Amino acid sequence: MKTLHAKALTLLFALLCLATLFAPLAHSAAIDDADALSGYRQGRILFDINTSAPDKMALYLSVIKQTREDLLKQGMTPDLILAFRGLAVTLVQRQTTDRSAEQAALDAKIAGLVGQLGQMGVKMEACSVATGLFGVDNTNLLPGIKVVGNTFVSLMGYQHAGYVIIPIQ
Repeated sequence: MKTLHAKALTLLFALLCLATLFAPLAHSAAIDDADALSGYRQGRILFDINTSAPDKMALYLSVIKQTREDLLKQGMTPDLILAFRGLAVTLVQRQTTDRSAEQAALDAKIAGLVGQLGQMGVKMEACSVATGLFGVDNTNLLPGIKVVGNTFVSLMGYQHAGYVIIPIQ
């Protein structure tokens, strides 16, 4: 755990340093994504989530929430889907075993973010292949997460429907 904390602190320090370096630019011009979003009104994103690290899951769920807010600020209609596959399905279930205080706090943060995203209209699905492989009871998944047959198949379908797929590992 010390290594994980050291890496997280190093990453946080690096991000703060970068933020300090780029702070003057924020005052010189509006920061937005207008060039990339020109001609688009809807942000169709599928986040392909395949991480087994609870701290990383919590971080990315927070960034996804921020991404939704950023789309709205820039006049876009967000249409977001979270597809949990692989060991990620173990992180989006109600935790029933004894957990350390640190792990319980991360579990609660993940559950809270999943709940908030669901209330915001973000669709969520979990792969039944993964839940079967990793012994996750489908009825124990967090509320708002729909079980699908195979996320590889659903990813293909969503890509054909025009969703941009962003992998999170």
